Amino acid sequence: MITVRESRIRRKVMPETTTTSSEKVPTMSSEAMEAISDRLSQLENLYFPRALLSSAANPSQRKSLLLDLLSRDIAVFLERYGSKLEFDELKEFDELKDDYEINWHLNHLRSVISPTTEELRSRSAKIKNRRLGYMDKLMCGGNYFSEDAMREREPYLHHEYVGKFQDPSGRSMARPGERWSETLMRRSEEAILVEKIRGEQQRLGVAQRDWVGNEIEQQEEEEEEEDDEKEEERGAEAEENGEAGLSSHPPEAFNNVHSTSVVQSTSLWPSEGASISEAEMQDQMDQFTHIMQQKFLSGEDHQHLDYSKIDEDVTLDDHWMREANHDAEEKYFADV
Repeated sequence: MITVRESRIRRKVMPETTTTSSEKVPTMSSEAMEAISDRLSQLENLYFPRALLSSAANPSQRKSLLLDLLSRDIAVFLERYGSKLEFDELKEFDELKDDYEINWHLNHLRSVISPTTEELRSRSAKIKNRRLGYMDKLMCGGNYFSEDAMREREPYLHHEYVGKFQDPSGRSMARPGERWSETLMRRSEEAILVEKIRGEQQRLGVAQRDWVGNEIEQQEEEEEEEDDEKEEERGAEAEENGEAGLSSHPPEAFNNVHSTSVVQSTSLWPSEGASISEAEMQDQMDQFTHIMQQKFLSGEDHQHLDYSKIDEDVTLDDHWMREANHDAEEKYFADV
């Protein structure tokens, strides 16, 4: 089957000849051309070649350009503006369907507007394959499916599968080679993600004691209570022993004791990540990644990606054709 692109290439390659009376250019009724051009000219952001943009500033100019194209090359008109036509407007072109290119465009446009069950099935398979091909590219290069990027898109889902087994204090610590401003920015972003997780936990009715971030808050409260108790004890000792009691605890010694208690408290801080093995942690991460991949394939990442560009990218068909040929070769040699 010759595609429209191939037919247009052939038409360009063939030497131009003078049109005779038996080779009339396909035309349609002037009333239909007038009505279609008038409606389309009212649309904002209607596409025009760059060379014609200056001549398409208002509806009157756009209508003139549309009428001119309709009278010269209906196939190009359908290729360029067919998606903007209504179903009834397509009927005006039926008398020209003996022309191969025009007929191809009409069939294609009707299949888009009112597809058959088979066309829907074929289109669905094509879109799925293109998204799979694009996802393979994202997995091989880029950070879209990195843990940090996925966590930013779905913080609560990440917490349920991975985050609750990790030490949250590590996300707020300064990283090697990181500037202080970058650390502060990352901590600010981390606080926003934690709030999103807690908001989702509240919405789902999770008990407050299980909210994310409570571990750090509880630790800080316990440290403050411990410091207050020690301060009260020192105050009581000072009252009983007088100045002599104070001299037995010089500031340097007190600072050393206090800093040691904080370090010990931090080192003994319980990490949920320690409750599962490394292999189990990797399994949790694999499950989370699989869910994120399925969300991408089903079109749920529309806030982060333009699916129309992916679904209409014909170059992704080449990717899948190579994959299909490779699978076919493997199957052939496996059966030999």
